[in-house]
Order: sequence, then C-alpha cells, then structure tokens
Amino acid sequence: PSTVAPSGPQALSRRKPPPSSSPGASREDRTEPSRKSPTVDYPFWQQNWFIGLLFLMAMGFLGFALFLFLSLDLDQGSTSSASAASSSSTSQNVEITYGTVLKLMHEKTKFRLHSHDVPYGSGSGQQSVTGFPNVDDSNSYWELLVITRIIVISESIKLNSSLILREVEIEIVRPEPDTSAKQGDTIPSGTIIRLQHMRTRKWLHSHLHASPISGNLEVSCFGGESESDTGDYWRLIIEGSGKTWKQDQKIRLQHVDTGGYLHSHDKKYARIAGGQQEVCGVREKRADNVWLAAEGVYLPITE
Repeated sequence: PSTVAPSGPQALSRRKPPPSSSPGASREDRTEPSRKSPTVDYPFWQQNWFIGLLFLMAMGFLGFALFLFLSLDLDQGSTSSASAASSSSTSQNVEITYGTVLKLMHEKTKFRLHSHDVPYGSGSGQQSVTGFPNVDDSNSYWELLVITRIIVISESIKLNSSLILREVEIEIVRPEPDTSAKQGDTIPSGTIIRLQHMRTRKWLHSHLHASPISGNLEVSCFGGESESDTGDYWRLIIEGSGKTWKQDQKIRLQHVDTGGYLHSHDKKYARIAGGQQEVCGVREKRADNVWLAAEGVYLPITE
C-alpha cells in the first residue's frame, strides 16, 4: 500500500525554515564595532564653576572687610575730632574752685610743679620744689585751699638783691577768721591762695633764701596742717581779660611776702634724677613765670 504524507500541522512542522535572505548583512551586524558618543567642548567657566564660585566668594568677603575698615576708620577719625573739640570746649568752660586738686604746668617747658620729701642741700634746707617732666607722677598734685579774710598792711623791710641792700615796700597779709569763702567757690583774679602738696601736706612757700642754681628767690615746701604763715600766700594773677580762674587761662602766682613770681626755666639739677629743673621766685614778669592748670580733680561750683 502506498504511503500518504500526513496533512495538517504535522506536515507543516517538517518543513525547513526558509534560508535567510541576507546572511551577509547579519554577519556584518555581528562583527561591526560599537560607535562612541561625540565629546562636547564646554566653556572654561562651566568646566571650573566651583573654583569660580570660591573666587567670587573670596572677593565678596574682601570687599566687605575693606568697607568695614574704611567705615570704622572714618568713624574713629570723626570721633577723635569731636572728642578733641569737646575737650577743648570743655577746658574753656571749667571753673577752678577752692578744694580743687590739680597739677600746674609751666607754660613754656610743659614741666609740672613738683615736690618730694627731699631737702635742699643749701639755703633753707626745707623740702625742695622742682619742675618735673613726666605727666603721671602723683608728687605733682596740689590742693587749692581757702585763705581766711585778710587785712593788708604795709611794712618796710630790707631785701638783699644782687648784693645791694635796699628798702622795698611790700604787702604783708594777716589772717582774720569768719571768712565767707568756702570749698567750691570760684577764684577771682587777685585772690590770695595757698597750695598744699598732696603727698607731704606741706605748703608751697617762698622767702629770701637764694635758690640753688640761679640764685633767685628760693621756693620750697614748708609747714603742715597746723603750721602755716604768710610765706605760704600767693596772689593769683590771670593773664588777659578773665575775671575768674578757668582751666585754659594763663596765670601767674606772685608771692605776697617777697613779690617774686613763681618761675621755672630749663636749668636742670645734675644730682636729681629724671631731668628735673629749678623752680624759684623772680620779681620781674617774664615768659618763664606763666603757668596753666593741667590734670586734676575739678570740684563743681557751689550753688
């Protein structure tokens, strides 16, 4: 009997698949190398953006710091100018009153009136008074104290001036109690005052003894709380038109007993440390006997 090929799906399954229509193309696909994506050339700032950001931040901080520095410098300069102007204005209006503790500055040399517990080696042998170059020494403080109401009389005495004896009329003061002057009162020109050295409590004093260097009238410190005489009295003379003593006014102090003006000059002691210069009394008005009120504790005016 003849064999008949089965029909249907089984018959179809035995068929060979058709050959590839393009076997060469398939081989090319398998052997062709993969292509690289093209490289993009970015600008410098995009490639280094972080460094640029840091640079901008640094420049910003630098500019801010410069702005602050200039602002503070201008503020300090204006403050200094204002302070100087204020200080100048304040010193022009500060009244000097009884009870004030201050330093007297020699107008020409800028030395302070000074004393210490060291006696003169000649003359009276009393406590020496000098001009001191430093500002911050506590031995340069003096207190202005009230003198009781006075009666002025005239006496004729002999003064030895340049080895020539001559008679001079001078004013001698005699204290009288029950004065109306008190601490905090202003001090008019012409007032007779006393200055007490704060450290040793002795009075600024003068007499007819010769000063150690120049041979003028010796100025010393003498006495104490319970010991004082007319050799401690000085007349305040304000230079110019001022009526009461203010801090910025030039003054002279004239010793009542001898008529000598409180005086200093650049003649220095060789045996005293610190370059201290002589303080003495001179009877003539000179540029070297002008003084100014300097550092101190200024008491307010009593109402």
